[in-house]
Amino acid sequence: MDAIPFERHVWAEIDLDALRHNFRLTRQQAGGMPLCAVVKADAYGHGAVRCARVFAQEGAAWLAVSRLTEALELRQGGIGLPILILGRTDPRFAGVLAGQQITQCCYSLAYARALSERATAAGVQVDIHLKADTGMGRIGFALQAGFDAAIREMIEAAGLPGLHMTGLFQHFSVADEAGADSVAYTAAQHALFVRAFEALRAAGQEPALVHCDNSAGTLLHPDWPAGLPRARCMGRPGIILYGYPPSHDVPCPGLRPVMAMKTVVSMVKELQPGQSASYGRRFTAKAPTLAATLCAGYADGYPRLLSEGKGVVDIHGVPCPVLGRVCMDQMLVDVTAVPQTAEGDTAVLWGGGTAGDTAESIALKTGTISYEVLCGVARRVPRVYLEQGQAVAVDDHLTR
Repeated sequence: MDAIPFERHVWAEIDLDALRHNFRLTRQQAGGMPLCAVVKADAYGHGAVRCARVFAQEGAAWLAVSRLTEALELRQGGIGLPILILGRTDPRFAGVLAGQQITQCCYSLAYARALSERATAAGVQVDIHLKADTGMGRIGFALQAGFDAAIREMIEAAGLPGLHMTGLFQHFSVADEAGADSVAYTAAQHALFVRAFEALRAAGQEPALVHCDNSAGTLLHPDWPAGLPRARCMGRPGIILYGYPPSHDVPCPGLRPVMAMKTVVSMVKELQPGQSASYGRRFTAKAPTLAATLCAGYADGYPRLLSEGKGVVDIHGVPCPVLGRVCMDQMLVDVTAVPQTAEGDTAVLWGGGTAGDTAESIALKTGTISYEVLCGVARRVPRVYLEQGQAVAVDDHLTR
């Protein structure tokens, strides 16, 4: 770690070997189908450019992001893979989309017309993937509400000047749930998607690429090119690439969590009976208690909901519960069971330890999902990239 200097205050370690392992495992689970690696939200907090480089080396076919700025960051980072924007881009940026060879999600006829107008005015052609809404209910041509009308709109959108339709996709809403209703709903979404593909092909607008499988779909339905030309199909995994299953209903043995959040001990003191710790005096010692102050808090992405003993930190391989309330920049943990704890010692907030929390256990304790825990790691937290256990790069957004 000392080979690449950075301040050991609070940091996230990103294991690139684990990232490679997860990509290979996912590709195997998908039956060798080409993969579009989802790197939106800074690769779920892991660092989009660094992760994208690994995915490119491992043979990813595409990358997916949420917005234009995320796509531009990849291009500026030297990433040449095809990129799909999954959300809206202001049509005024049609020239940027075309110039940077970025494919845009097209989800309604009104949006297609606006994008076409701007592309034509700029003298460019924008590649688009048609987004079918088969039941997610966010954006997309509303096939459930009126299949024939939605298909007519998709056909018209695909034929507009300045647009080049190269793909069709949709998103499952409950593929990560094992209940009978959810399984049936997901199957219905897939069947509707296949119908849409067939209708477009019959109209002479056959998409060159189709993708419908998120992480859960990739794991549970690698056979779901069924009804579609397999040579045109692609998986679109996200969370499993970073080492976590999409839900408890969708286990994936062998995944390796990529991120570990760490900090250091800034002070150790013994609280005497009657002494309190942190805001609100939510902890008062009943017996002599050895307390360690850590250089991390909720502004770094450690949830305040882990206050008062809910959170468990690994110090020297021993579980150390949080004392009192988690503060913005600091927190206290009980190290009575680890009397050798000293200033400068490493504390594992989650991942990378054997005795503390994981992103998944934190999600369960705070009523959320691992996605949010990972994405919540703050911008001020440096990302330290490891290969074979050694630091090979550090990205610090505040000093670069």
